[in-house]
Amino acid sequence: MPRLEAVILPLAALIAGLAVFSLFLIGLGKSPLTFFALVYKAGFGTGFSWQNTLSRVAPLLFAGLCVALPARLGLVVIGGEGAIALGGLAAAVTGVWCGALPGALGLMLMASAAFCVGGAWIGTVGFLRIRRGVNETIASLLMSYIAIALMNHLVEGAFRDPASLNKPSTAPLPAALRVGDMPIGIEVHWGLGIGVLCCVLCWVLLDRTTIGFAARVAGDNIRAAQVQALPVGRLITGFTALGGAMAGLAGYFEVTAIHGAANASLVAGYGFTGILVAFLARHNPLAIIPVAILLAGFQASSGLIQRRMDLPDATILVMQGIVFVTLLLSETLYGRLRLFRPDRWEQRA
Repeated sequence: MPRLEAVILPLAALIAGLAVFSLFLIGLGKSPLTFFALVYKAGFGTGFSWQNTLSRVAPLLFAGLCVALPARLGLVVIGGEGAIALGGLAAAVTGVWCGALPGALGLMLMASAAFCVGGAWIGTVGFLRIRRGVNETIASLLMSYIAIALMNHLVEGAFRDPASLNKPSTAPLPAALRVGDMPIGIEVHWGLGIGVLCCVLCWVLLDRTTIGFAARVAGDNIRAAQVQALPVGRLITGFTALGGAMAGLAGYFEVTAIHGAANASLVAGYGFTGILVAFLARHNPLAIIPVAILLAGFQASSGLIQRRMDLPDATILVMQGIVFVTLLLSETLYGRLRLFRPDRWEQRA
């Protein structure tokens, strides 16, 4: 029954959050039915809508993994936005330096740079947690702000392309170092496919390997893990670094597939939306995939809602915030509802 509980409670929290948001819309004099109809039309109603939605999924997959992987050890890491920014910057700078190399080799070097920079940045959070007892939630959030400031400083200074007058950016990537679209009939770049593959591989790591089992033991009871001589320090540092590396890959695909250079557009809020993705998915890498698609559809509808209902573009963010609050409230119900308690089903048997 725990698996059923892990599905029903997040779904109930999502429905409750949308119900509360509907009351918010009614208070503004807007129709919730019209709002959700527009969300469906813009996010999932047509082939173009699906293309617009799926093009936003990749960074949400990677950002969700940045939260979900450390969560297996009981850590709440919310600094993925900074890792995305630095990963994108690392990819862009590496692309400029290796522009003369063959395209495949250059893309691999750029991905490696983004992977390593993002991993090192968030891995530092795990290191501080083990060595100095620094709270990982506060540390990751503060480091996210530092990373964004550092990225802006370097883009506007040392790595700025002199030709980027109105919007400071790094030098544009050559065409050979741009990621193309997948051959699926619609224009969606390879970040989606790689993101789905990473979710599957992370699920295998967490649920089908001894390393994942050790991480679950450490996350459930760190004292018990230490008594069993499990390498808790290396597990925490490794899983936070792997989560940061996933966020770094999000920045890599944003640069190579979307923007073509590193600039302020990298700070688009994907890292923070990834927190909601991971929590709605109950930190299950496989569940991250449909949740990311759902939230990407919500984001894709913001422009149409703004035009048709005369609502601010940030209305979708308000909805996401309300859903996140109801989701956090639902956490208090785990293990307390009689319907899902094991003893109830044992008595019936």
